[in-house]
Amino acid sequence: MFLPFFEQLRAHKVPVSMREFLAFLDGMSAGLTTYDTEAFYYLARVSMVKDERNIDKFDQAFAAAFSGLENITAEEVLEAVEIPREWLEKMSEKHLTEEEKAEIEAAGGFDKLMETLKKRLKEQEKRHQGGSKWIGTGGTSPFGAYGYNPEGVRIGQDKSRHQKAVKVWDKREFRNLDDTVELGTRNIKVALKRLRRWARDGAQEELDLGGTIRSTAEHGYLDVKTRPERRNAVKVLLFLDIGGSMDPHVKVVEELFSAARTEFKHMEYFYFHNCLYEGVWRDNRRRWDAQTPTHEILRTYGPDYRCIFVGDASMSPYEIAYPGGANEHWNPESGATWLGRARDQWKSNLWINPIPEKYWPYTQSIKMVQEIFGSEAMVPMTLEGLSRGMKTLTR
Repeated sequence: MFLPFFEQLRAHKVPVSMREFLAFLDGMSAGLTTYDTEAFYYLARVSMVKDERNIDKFDQAFAAAFSGLENITAEEVLEAVEIPREWLEKMSEKHLTEEEKAEIEAAGGFDKLMETLKKRLKEQEKRHQGGSKWIGTGGTSPFGAYGYNPEGVRIGQDKSRHQKAVKVWDKREFRNLDDTVELGTRNIKVALKRLRRWARDGAQEELDLGGTIRSTAEHGYLDVKTRPERRNAVKVLLFLDIGGSMDPHVKVVEELFSAARTEFKHMEYFYFHNCLYEGVWRDNRRRWDAQTPTHEILRTYGPDYRCIFVGDASMSPYEIAYPGGANEHWNPESGATWLGRARDQWKSNLWINPIPEKYWPYTQSIKMVQEIFGSEAMVPMTLEGLSRGMKTLTR
């Protein structure tokens, strides 16, 4: 009975395999969800969606397979869609208070509510505003939109106002997921996972199943083999712009920093302001009396590190191009000189910019940093931008 659903997933270009579809059917057979439509939706989604960017396409396929409301009128819905009574009873137990259940029973029960709705749909020929009988908006009728009846059936309303409707015929439950929106920590981790180079090191703590089978076959007795656990061996050097025009971006940069510390076991970080100069620091409270010379950073961290700058690159062009151009101190050498040295030392480099990409051409300093790093090496701080950046770092 779920084959039309599978066909809708394929039609909406959700990359679902037969194995994933069978896992979904196994979940249904095991009784993981029965009368709970929300649980049914999440079981289907967790079984068949492996990439967050496909959630919106899945939602559209789900709606097409199980509602079909885009192509039929409200009157046709009542004639064509039959909802199992058990589902309705379960949903009412879950979502309605005892007082609301009593009000529905006083009106004649759910069957009476549906029967009255069908009758009024046939009687009514135009939109109605207010009142307590006709299907419309802003009234106390059980049927329509933006009203106040506790046992209502919502028709033609884009979102709930009181969360009280017994049944919602035309509500789309699921929000679009856009891969260009600003990130949360979880999404950042998903994007950063693309930057990995596996290696085995440390103690012999993981079962080597293949080695155990081979050794057991060769010797004729069980010969257990172990090996070091596989770990991400990528080394990351992170430079974070702090203060000034970066203040509005503190939250998203904190999320990036938190995700990076979780994903990369070999990561070092330093702060700078606006542009890289002769000194960086670890503690912003001691930025003037506990700086680390940038030359020391260049000597300490080898070319096997991936270098990532995070900043809006929004400053006076003099801060990049000229000695003495920095706005807080006298810099003997230009910012461009130091950025060039960093790129020479760490060939795999990236600049992540929290400013939306469409605004970059209007800021001269951003264009100057792009010229230093290369257009492909500056990416926006979005899910799509980070995915693109991780590909750049793996080249």
